Amino acid sequence: MLIARTVPELAAALPGLPGRGLVPTMGALHEGHLDLVQAARATGPVVASIFVNPLQFGPGEDLNRYPRDEAGDLAALAAAGCALAFLPTVADIYPPGDATTVEVAGPALGWEGERRPGHFRGVATVVTRLFGLTQPRAAWFGEKDWQQLQVIRRMVADLRLPVTIHAVPTRRAPDGLALSSRNRYLSAAQRQIAPALAQTCLRTAAALRGGADLPEVLAQARAALCAQGFEVDYLAAVTPEGLIALPALDGPARLIAAARLGAVRLLDNVAIQ
Repeated sequence: MLIARTVPELAAALPGLPGRGLVPTMGALHEGHLDLVQAARATGPVVASIFVNPLQFGPGEDLNRYPRDEAGDLAALAAAGCALAFLPTVADIYPPGDATTVEVAGPALGWEGERRPGHFRGVATVVTRLFGLTQPRAAWFGEKDWQQLQVIRRMVADLRLPVTIHAVPTRRAPDGLALSSRNRYLSAAQRQIAPALAQTCLRTAAALRGGADLPEVLAQARAALCAQGFEVDYLAAVTPEGLIALPALDGPARLIAAARLGAVRLLDNVAIQ
């Protein structure tokens, strides 16, 4: 596997990787990230970026303590068959004089967009810049961050970027917990409770598929999570692409959830229909 730590090194490596796909990451890789690499490998050489993007962290968030494991990440990418790992610096992505960001609305409004102001601006900006630097024909993102996936799809369509966006299903631990780099923040006791978020989402989605009353079932699910020690930011049924809250179900929908265990914030989502 090639490693590029500068933009010139990246530019020198890219001609040898025609038809390449991009897997953007912030490092601290887990099996879910490697699923993205495997999916991308099926169509051509893979470029994986590792960059902890400061623009998507708000004041008081965990930028400085976000987990980092460069050696482990590089070993995992090489074992997964990644062709090139790109590890830019902040100055590579946001050079001196930088004055442009990508403003997003639509699916970026509400939910994570409301609770983390500026987060999706940072995501859209860094993804656009990584597309410009790596010039991929396609990019792979996980369904675990459902709202982020829809924001990127909308941005690519609106800006007519020549990149096909592929989604890969959420990888889960055997007990159902959606894999996330931040799971390593969980204490042993919290880790025992954490799978209840996924279990509650699955039960709720199944009840809704069976015709249960939407507001009633959502209220029961929130109460159940609170009883187990979660602080629920939101648990809602939304349209899959626009993430508009639904008062009732009359077509395809997505159940999205965010809840905290202490200082650890967990996200999950499942299809309802």
